Amino acid sequence: MRRRLINSTLAVVLVVIAVFGISLVLVESRTIMESAHESVESDAVRLMSVVDGRLAGGDSGEEIGRDLLHDQVTAGRYARVDLPGGGTIEIGDRPGGEAIEARVTGEQGERITVRESSAAVRDEIVRAVLIICAVSLFAVLAALLLALWQARRLTAPLTDLADTAERLGSGDPRPRHRRYGVPELDRVADVLDASAERIARMLTAERRLAADASHQLRTPLTALSMRLEEISATDDPETVKEEAAIALGQVERLTDVVQRLLTNSRDPRSGSGVSFDLDEVVKQQVEEWRPAYRSAGRAVVCSGKKGLRAVGTPGAVSQVLATLVENSLMHGAGTVALRTRVTGNQVVVEVADEGPGVSPELGARVFERTVSGRNSTGIGLAVARDLAEADGGRLELLQQRPPVFAVFLSRAVSWGADS
Repeated sequence: MRRRLINSTLAVVLVVIAVFGISLVLVESRTIMESAHESVESDAVRLMSVVDGRLAGGDSGEEIGRDLLHDQVTAGRYARVDLPGGGTIEIGDRPGGEAIEARVTGEQGERITVRESSAAVRDEIVRAVLIICAVSLFAVLAALLLALWQARRLTAPLTDLADTAERLGSGDPRPRHRRYGVPELDRVADVLDASAERIARMLTAERRLAADASHQLRTPLTALSMRLEEISATDDPETVKEEAAIALGQVERLTDVVQRLLTNSRDPRSGSGVSFDLDEVVKQQVEEWRPAYRSAGRAVVCSGKKGLRAVGTPGAVSQVLATLVENSLMHGAGTVALRTRVTGNQVVVEVADEGPGVSPELGARVFERTVSGRNSTGIGLAVARDLAEADGGRLELLQQRPPVFAVFLSRAVSWGADS
């Protein structure tokens, strides 16, 4: 592209110089020739006026003299005065070869002839042509420098934009925020930067979804594997049937978790809350985690106000509670208690254990991603908070030591309900 810009610019300049330069040479040559003819005729007329005046005053040819007429002729020209009596006066050297000539006849019968060598006129034309050629060469050099500057000014940004596009294609979505002072190129840079920001957001969302999914699916899969172990370890058909039913329920909740994560990654505020029985969700979590706690020599219990109904997504609330119960199993100690209560127009599910709790350094930062004090991923509580907020609720740390986490949900109140 740079070569094309340079060649096109030089081509335009050369065409302009060829058209106007040749025209200027022709016009200048003609002007010099006409000026030389007019100058020779002017010398002849001036001589004629001097000679005619002297002759009219009664002077003879001898009295006119060469010296008197010499000052009336331009240097380098030849003049001849033929007097009426036959006398001749010559001024200057007669030019050889072609010459520009002017002849004038006076009232007294005298004849004046003035000549100038054509070589002198040609020399003047050559000088004019050389000046025009020098100016044209300067114009070509200036055009070449301008073409190089313009080509660099246009091709360097294009190369830079191509590098930016290649970086985007290779998975580096960082915007460069470079502008070049050319509106069209700056528009392309704006579009590339906007695309880079969108790609960065998409990649961040995809990576976050992958991390959330891998972390959040681990809990229901662990619970499901425990149920399958229970099935494989028993020969009682009733127990197998009961455990299989529970496993199927866990599979359904697993599907709900996946759907919820996908929906939440596209639009965090896309909750589709319904009224549900909070006791059933709490009971289901206690039953699912009791075998794991029994294996660890610990217990998980539930207490508090019964018959509460909340507004939200049962699968999401189950996942939030499962995250809190799992954290207590991994990082807590003693008995884990799930307690339900009412505050204002909200229902609250508290999850507490007898462990060391959250260190003062972490505090409320425990809900931030990648923040963890126990060598964990730091994703679980952040995702649980997002799930709770997507349902119009919230997840808070009410007490650090011993730890008490609380899930706040909108309360579904029906006529005749106990307030």
